[in-house]
Amino acid sequence: MLGSFRRISSHGLGLVPTLRRVMLDNAVGTDIKISGWVRSVRVQKRIAFAEISDGSTLKGVQVIMEDPLMAKGLTTGCSVEIAGTLSDSPGREQSKEIQANSVKIIGDADAETYPLQKKRHTLEFLREIGHLRPRSQTIGAVTRLRDYAEVGLHKFFHDNEFVRIHTPALTANDCEGGGETFNVVTLGTEHPESDFFGKRVNLTVSGQLHLEVFAGAFKRVYALNPAFRAEPSQTGRHLSEFWMLEAECAFVDSLSTLVGVEEEMVRSTTRFLVENAGAELDFFARDNERLAQLVRRLTDQKPYARITYTEAIDILQRADPVANFAFKPRWGQGLQSEHERYLATSHFEGPVFVTDYPAAIKPFYMLPNPDGRTVACMDLLVPGPCELLGGSLREHDYGRLKSAIEAQGFEEGSLDWYLNLRKYGTTPHAGFGMGFERFIQMVTGLDSVRDIIPFPRHTGRCQY
Repeated sequence: MLGSFRRISSHGLGLVPTLRRVMLDNAVGTDIKISGWVRSVRVQKRIAFAEISDGSTLKGVQVIMEDPLMAKGLTTGCSVEIAGTLSDSPGREQSKEIQANSVKIIGDADAETYPLQKKRHTLEFLREIGHLRPRSQTIGAVTRLRDYAEVGLHKFFHDNEFVRIHTPALTANDCEGGGETFNVVTLGTEHPESDFFGKRVNLTVSGQLHLEVFAGAFKRVYALNPAFRAEPSQTGRHLSEFWMLEAECAFVDSLSTLVGVEEEMVRSTTRFLVENAGAELDFFARDNERLAQLVRRLTDQKPYARITYTEAIDILQRADPVANFAFKPRWGQGLQSEHERYLATSHFEGPVFVTDYPAAIKPFYMLPNPDGRTVACMDLLVPGPCELLGGSLREHDYGRLKSAIEAQGFEEGSLDWYLNLRKYGTTPHAGFGMGFERFIQMVTGLDSVRDIIPFPRHTGRCQY
């Protein structure tokens, strides 16, 4: 079904066609009817112009009104229905425009108070008007890229016979073991944290453990679901609510196999964007040649760079005299954002997998390497968001996993169900997770994920 992506016409549904469809399906000279919102209006003595948008295209459609009286009452932001004839456009911005025969205002917009005027607005300003910012060109382009990226991801996984699983938002587990979870409480009860479920329950930070359940029956599974993290960070890289793409594969005992899956997923999805949302990608890369180069690098067939954590530390230590890192790179410590940025942006100038991190700084479920010091894992670092995704081979031995859970200090018995997966037909398996907003951040070059998710939630902020 998803093997060859195409938009199905909405004509048979009785819906008003989008501007995109009107412009694609109709030749010059055709009488058409459109609807949308006015982005700008300009009235001259003998003619009037309006730009109409409905979110389906990067640029709006120019409407020509040879009688300026037709523009009476038109203001930026109002909704309209226009009938007219398609004609060739003499301008360079579009190949077709509309010669209006009639203009009907559907919903007024007060020109004095409407905040989205025809001028450049900062992304910070747009965050303050989140209920209207989808009408801006930048957020509109981001939204379409989110849509196409999700379709591209689903296409990749279905083409490769993965089954989508809907993992729960409510869970009694903290997959990462970091404790940065939102607790679910029942108001008006004596024990608000436990009265409803009989135990403490939180919003999920990851669907990984639940995906592993289904990977024990379906071999290849994935999920694209919301995740929640109570991390009090004010950086542009973190959100309290975000979307996670996660996948698990049974019968995988090679880290290079998993890295190959991850790399092809990123390459395939980025290529899907190039083929279906090229105008949006070009919009963000128009004054950013490094971003354009990154998109080309992500989609070409040359393998992404791969180094071990130990090699990464060596590169960083040799670069430190010039780079002067605030956090000095040392073996056994996690890579800081400045380290990841240097590796992806300055040293490799593109995507790079860093593998085999020290066991002490990674979660309990990762498979130890034979050296006893590191685990079979990886992070994919890219320019922009730095860490795009992370994954590992999973510990599939019952005894070793039991010891790791006990060492982590989880509540006794809380992960017995997860342990039991290793008792009944266990297999070598592997998986990974990618922040969906970070993927979009990578291909847009935007500094903050708050401009990539429709309704950003973070410390001190939960509007709407």
